[in-house]
Amino acid sequence: MRRSTAGFATLLMIAAGGLAGCSSDPPEDVVQEFLTGWKSGDVNELAFVTAEGGRIAAADVLSKIRELYGDLDQQPLEVKVAGATTETGDNASTPINVGWTLPGDVPWTYQSTVRSIRKDGDWQIIWEPALLQPQLTSGDKLRLRRVAADRAGVVDATGKALVGPHDVVVVGVSPEKITDQAALEKGLVAAFKKIDVDLDLSDLADRAGKADPGAFLDVLTLRATDYAKIRDDVRGLDGTVFRQESRLLAPTRVFARALLGTVDAATKDDIDARPDTLVVGDQAGHGGIQQKYDDVLRGTPGMAVVIAKEAADGTTEDTKIFSADPVAGKAVKITIDTAVQNAADTATAAEKQPSSLVAVRISDGAVLATSNGPDAGGVNTALSGQVPPGSTYKVVTAYGVLSKKVVTADTTVNCPKSIKVNDREFKNSNDFELGKVPFHTDFAKSCNTAFVSLAPKLTAAGLQEASTALGIGASYDLGVETYAGQVSDGGTATELAAAVFGQGSTVVSPLTMAVATAAVAKGRFQPPKLVLDPAPAQPGTAGPELDKEAVTALRAMMREVVTSGTGKSLKDVKGKPVHGKTGTAEFKTGSDETHAWFVGYQGDVAFAVMVQKGGAGSEAAVPIAKRFLTTLNK
Repeated sequence: MRRSTAGFATLLMIAAGGLAGCSSDPPEDVVQEFLTGWKSGDVNELAFVTAEGGRIAAADVLSKIRELYGDLDQQPLEVKVAGATTETGDNASTPINVGWTLPGDVPWTYQSTVRSIRKDGDWQIIWEPALLQPQLTSGDKLRLRRVAADRAGVVDATGKALVGPHDVVVVGVSPEKITDQAALEKGLVAAFKKIDVDLDLSDLADRAGKADPGAFLDVLTLRATDYAKIRDDVRGLDGTVFRQESRLLAPTRVFARALLGTVDAATKDDIDARPDTLVVGDQAGHGGIQQKYDDVLRGTPGMAVVIAKEAADGTTEDTKIFSADPVAGKAVKITIDTAVQNAADTATAAEKQPSSLVAVRISDGAVLATSNGPDAGGVNTALSGQVPPGSTYKVVTAYGVLSKKVVTADTTVNCPKSIKVNDREFKNSNDFELGKVPFHTDFAKSCNTAFVSLAPKLTAAGLQEASTALGIGASYDLGVETYAGQVSDGGTATELAAAVFGQGSTVVSPLTMAVATAAVAKGRFQPPKLVLDPAPAQPGTAGPELDKEAVTALRAMMREVVTSGTGKSLKDVKGKPVHGKTGTAEFKTGSDETHAWFVGYQGDVAFAVMVQKGGAGSEAAVPIAKRFLTTLNK
């Protein structure tokens, strides 16, 4: 059936009316679609125009947005409609919220506007940089500027700084200034030896060869006082360059170095391990307290977002559009006492062999000093070493036999040259013998054979009981790595015989023996403490009171060691009476090398000295103890 012309015209009119009724979505819906596509990376179904009215492809819009991101390219972003759309004729404006999560989980939220225009009945998004951030224009980039927080120091129990700002000079080299690499290295090594610094420059030539000609290659950072001593030597070397800075340092280069650690430029390994925390140019703690409590000490860096504009002369001008202030670090409070620590460092500095000294306050267990000699670096043997205690352990054994009433201080105990237990022969140092003498004499002269003869009466259980009473193997947290010791199980007669004079499988740290010595002086085991704030979660529990009769006798015996025994060179030390015990510890089967020990107390300070491969305690450890007490009593 054929339609009339009039009917066909009517159909067209109806169709046209239907199309007009299905005009494009309202602008707020188009904006929402745009925001959804912005986040997903797909806006291909939308039409865009520039602010000047020209068409622009959807892909180009996304590309330009990403270019504007700049340093924020990898940061999480949220965008959403923030209010009602305003329409004025064919123009519309929709407020949006833009929210970034900056490094360090710093939030940055602001409002922007998406403008749209109606063309040919359809709403189209107007592309302009201000859509992302109102102050952006074409060619701009968002840049992050990190604002470092003030790093806190390490303070003593009174709040006085142990680690604080000091002037330093960074000695470096610039490749373009080097005329004779060998002469430069030789000159630097010679100069640094004048201030007792051994410098390894084996990689300097390689570093210089790979670096930019004008680069500043760090060689060593010196305190300003040390630099002044060699200033003329290093400044005259072709290739050297210098930079003055302020660094957080301890009072001296060796001051509790292994305990405190150092603060230096963050290395690549540091940054790779903590990419959300550290960036190039940051300072980071290395070793000891500085490393363990780095997050506490460093604080939280601030963050600024800027619009970076490049000027005609090539320089960049920043316009800050957001900033979050840094939060300064919090100081770590510890018990180290400056005077006691300096005395300990002075005492160990004169010993050629690696040596350690720990001092604790008897009354409350506070660690007053922990020294590991001038060349120990980051190895804190004083607190965490694991070595046999030798005859210093006779303090523990003596307490055991006295408290169990096996002997009294005056009981006669034979001290032969040697004694056999099963098939093993035990001897005294240099094969000495005392014969039948009072037990206090055996102790003062450090007779091994006398103690071996008492081992069966003490028993393995008795040795463990005495060790526990004096804090050996106790559980306590000082806030840093420590070793509280492990006692031999005395599982065989020969093992028990060795254990009663500090051999066998018993191992301790100098801290262990200082704490045990303090227990004798105090009359009960007191858990040591070192880091006060932030306080460790499990500081430990004090032990029960020691047997008064036994500990009174033991103190007198320890005094006799100093007045007429193996520690008599301490007899004339100034101050209150010194009590102590020497020790010589074998640490390797078949070797004549021994560690030298001395433990003691004077007044409210108990201490332990250990010299690795030092020989006899009276020859190596006692002189260190004497220097320590002499300096402390000045």
